[in-house]
Amino acid sequence: MIDEAKPLFAQIAEQVEDSIINGTLPEMSRAPSTNELSSFYSINPATAAKGVNQLVAKGVLEKRRGIGMFVKEGARTLLINEYRTAFSENFIAPLLSEASRLGLDHDDVITLIAERSAELSASPTMDTTATKG
Repeated sequence: MIDEAKPLFAQIAEQVEDSIINGTLPEMSRAPSTNELSSFYSINPATAAKGVNQLVAKGVLEKRRGIGMFVKEGARTLLINEYRTAFSENFIAPLLSEASRLGLDHDDVITLIAERSAELSASPTMDTTATKG
């Protein structure tokens, strides 16, 4: 889990977000406490708290005094929308820019995506992580 290039608190927040998105941490359910996170990841409780507080500020988690942290209703949709926007900015925009540079139009890009998707679907053991070229 440790990515030296990214602050630990941000990684903790991302782990909780991933759990919310994939459904292992449903909306309205109790979220792991700061102590549970710090124990599980063997990190300082203050670091875990910073990640949790980031999610509170974002509107993903809510503190219930004396009870703990809970995933807010609508948190999954909020996160999916955020990740979708990031996906568009980080992957779709550069893809379209490169397609334009190569003289590919909308239909060409759609065809290439469909062809690649079919290749990946036909070969489930194929490594789906693209190599940088």
